[in-house]
Amino acid sequence: MNEEHWIQRLWRPAMGWTYMAINIFDFVLAPAFVLYLRLKGVQIDMWKSLTLDNGGFIHLAFGAILGVSAYGRTQEKTATINSTDITTVK
Repeated sequence: MNEEHWIQRLWRPAMGWTYMAINIFDFVLAPAFVLYLRLKGVQIDMWKSLTLDNGGFIHLAFGAILGVSAYGRTQEKTATINSTDITTVK
């Protein structure tokens, strides 16, 4: 069996973790930090989401990348399962 290179094997989870980190920063951490600063009396504008600028294109792009790759991976696994002889599986 030909073993995949680690980059080929891990790029999908890396994209998912990256997208999750972006969302946590942009929608949880940064707004909470700005709110904390405002409560402490610092004159600062309210947080404006960085990823929603330009029509939220980054969310569309990540959605397309992750969606298509998940569909492709599902097809790969389904083909592997269908091609495996049921008598050889323990």
